[in-house]
Parts: sequence; C-alpha cells; structure tokens
Amino acid sequence: MDMDALKRQAAARALEHVQDGMKLGLGTGSTARHFVDLLGEKVRAGMKIVGVPTSEATRAQAEACGIPLTTLDDIDRLDLTVDGADEMDPALNLIKGGGGALLREKIVAAASDRMIVIADDTKWVDVLGRFPLPVEVIPFGLAATERAMAAAFAESGVSGQMGVRKGRDGHVFITDGGHWIIDAHLVRINDAPRLAGLLSLIPGVVEHGLFIGLASIAVLAGAQGIRVIERR
Repeated sequence: MDMDALKRQAAARALEHVQDGMKLGLGTGSTARHFVDLLGEKVRAGMKIVGVPTSEATRAQAEACGIPLTTLDDIDRLDLTVDGADEMDPALNLIKGGGGALLREKIVAAASDRMIVIADDTKWVDVLGRFPLPVEVIPFGLAATERAMAAAFAESGVSGQMGVRKGRDGHVFITDGGHWIIDAHLVRINDAPRLAGLLSLIPGVVEHGLFIGLASIAVLAGAQGIRVIERR
C-alpha cells in the first residue's frame, strides 16, 4: 500500500473521534490534509462542527471544503486537535514543524482538551532526533540566539549542526508569523523534556518543535493496519 493511502487510513480513524458540535483544531501537513478533506465530506453531509486552522494553507483548504472556521480569540477551548507529526516516541512526545507551522500548531494543541496525532508508522521512533528539530526564531540577533541554542544543546547532552531553513526558491523560509526557522540536526535527543525547557528560556526563540505532553492519542497506519497508542 502506498504512503498516501496509509495516511488517509490514519485520518479516517481519527475522524471517528469527531462528534457533532465539536470545536476542532485543524492540523497542517500531508497527513492532516487528508483529515481536513474527510472532515469536509462530513460537513457537507450535515455534521455541525467549527474549526481553527493551524496555518494559512490549512485555512485555504478548509474554506475550499466548506468547513466553518473560527479563531481562538472567539472561543475559549477546543475539544480536539487532529494533526500530524514528523516524529513521535513511545511517550507520545513529538517533533513537529517540518512544514513550518509549529508555532500555530502548538498554540492550537495547547488550547485543546485532546490532541490526536495521525501519521504513517515510519514516524514512530524509539528516541526523538533523527528528524531535524525546527526552532522558530526572531531574525534580530540571530547569532546570539544560535549561541544560546548551542549552549542549551550542550547542557542537555546533545550536539549537531544548525542551519537557517531555506525555501524552494533558495531564499530564507518565512513562517506565517513572519519568523525564521533554524533546523538543528541532533540525531538523538535523550531527554526531550529537558531540552524543550532550555530552548523555551532563550529570548530569541519564539517556539520550538518539541511537543511534550500534548498528544493524547496516536493513530499510526502501516502495512499491518492501524495501530492506536494512548499516552499513559
């Protein structure tokens, strides 16, 4: 079975958790796109929900699917967020941000009662770090921020190369919030919660792609079928 079909299977299983009247966070990325598509079919069939998109790309897709949208300025909490991940470990800690939407994704996830992560089973790892860790930063004082990040890496026992993300046009990638992203190639993050805390203390860091304790359920699709893991 091809990877796209697996992602759609995971999205379909997550959709089973959606009930009429829910307020939903709508994720960003290739797997989340399948969820938004399938949710749009439900809405057109009469399901009443409202969504908060985690990126401008997801906003455009949801609008095209006819999904009613709102913002976190207008509602207090979300019942559920469904989003993808670049990596997840057995504790359901995640690396996210490969698509550049990590700041809005984390704001929406943190405002949700539950977060379901949908992915193909290649995203499951014993230890986070194989996927480069995205860190969203302010361009001002970039070198100082990078030095502080290197110190945080050393303090948490990791090291690796850092680089400012470039877009397909070769220019610096700009997030929806107008920031830059530094991708850190750390290979193995043995204490992700500790590193997350250290990075959050750096003034030039807007947000990082370590999602600690936010995901409650993971839906993984693989050649052997669907696997559902709940955080203990």
